[in-house]
Amino acid sequence: MSQTTPSAPGALGHIKVLDLSRVLAGPWAAQVLGDLGAEVLKVEAPGQGDDTRTWGPPFLTQADGSAGDAAYFSACNRNKRSVTIDFAKPDGAALVRRLAAEADVVVENFKTGGLAKYGLDYASLKAVNPRLVYCSVTGFGQTGPYAHRAGYDFLIQGMGGLMSITGHPDGAEGGGPMKVGVAVCDLFTGMYAAVAILAALAHRDRTGEGQHIDCALFDSQVAMLANQSANWLAGGMVPGRLGNNHPNVVPYRVYPTADGHVIVACGNDNQFQRLCAALGRPELAEDERFRANAGRIRNREAIDALLTDLLSAHTRGDVVTLLEKAGVPCGPINTVPDVFADPHARARGVEVEMARDDGTRIPVVAFPARLGGTPATYRLAPPRLGQDTDAALQDWLGLDTAGVAKLRRAGIL
Repeated sequence: MSQTTPSAPGALGHIKVLDLSRVLAGPWAAQVLGDLGAEVLKVEAPGQGDDTRTWGPPFLTQADGSAGDAAYFSACNRNKRSVTIDFAKPDGAALVRRLAAEADVVVENFKTGGLAKYGLDYASLKAVNPRLVYCSVTGFGQTGPYAHRAGYDFLIQGMGGLMSITGHPDGAEGGGPMKVGVAVCDLFTGMYAAVAILAALAHRDRTGEGQHIDCALFDSQVAMLANQSANWLAGGMVPGRLGNNHPNVVPYRVYPTADGHVIVACGNDNQFQRLCAALGRPELAEDERFRANAGRIRNREAIDALLTDLLSAHTRGDVVTLLEKAGVPCGPINTVPDVFADPHARARGVEVEMARDDGTRIPVVAFPARLGGTPATYRLAPPRLGQDTDAALQDWLGLDTAGVAKLRRAGIL
């Protein structure tokens, strides 16, 4: 397990981010920026905070043994400082506007138009900071007939087409549409938002102009259909649910073995030839039905039946060893504990241990991209609610202790 890295400027060490978002998509985008060195100030409601602080069990075990925030919160809120401000109150909204005047980036995921009544929409904040990059993350975007609707990952997986291609076919055991086991719409939207923010910052560096970014879960989900949307747009083929089969490549699925299951993923004809040879049936690769991928698509059931018979005669471990030696892509289906115990995962340092200033230990997953010159850093553990309010207001706005205390007495913080 990798340890928390020391403070370092990072590629975005010169950038200040005001994170007004909650739950997953917006916080994920802000965490990406924080991992790359940006200073991220997370604004939360006093006494409540981000909804995901209560989305447990499981909960973090604090240094004194008591239950803390939900583990969910720790997934997308490291490298941030937590400030509590009630911006439903005029003085609180004014305080957030002052912070936005000092920021390079604002990330928010309120319903379309929801921040205008507080004077925290893009038009209002642009007036005090023309260089501001303001990213709005919503379910359906700022325009269109659904713009007013609330958007949730599960809902968007269905409306955006993902569930129509995920799950077993109708008529098969367990058939029917199925959501993915992690909130992929939120996560991909967060990634697209982070990329768009970086592009807007690059534009600002050249021109001095900020801009508004409209980033929608629905749009991101449609973009994620990738080859499946291309199959429809260019080929007129309506994608369906194929379970663990691939619509365009065979063999590329889960097969049973004598003691479990294994994934075999032949991405080209040469790999298929090596698969057949390794299983002692090289002639299958010369069969006219199976020689080319297009033929294997047409004769999917026949080749799958043959491979099932061949693979089920071996144990999972033997299959993986045999096919790896032959250069055929394959692997087991790991549980989440299996993943973190895997020697390759350990060698890659995918788990990082962080610690709050009260001694609470928080394991997190490492930033996946390895930058040779400006690597991601793990400077700040996911914060306690409001732990940085005083210090951050002093750092960003120059407020003294008396000024902060006055705001606290007024119920703003």
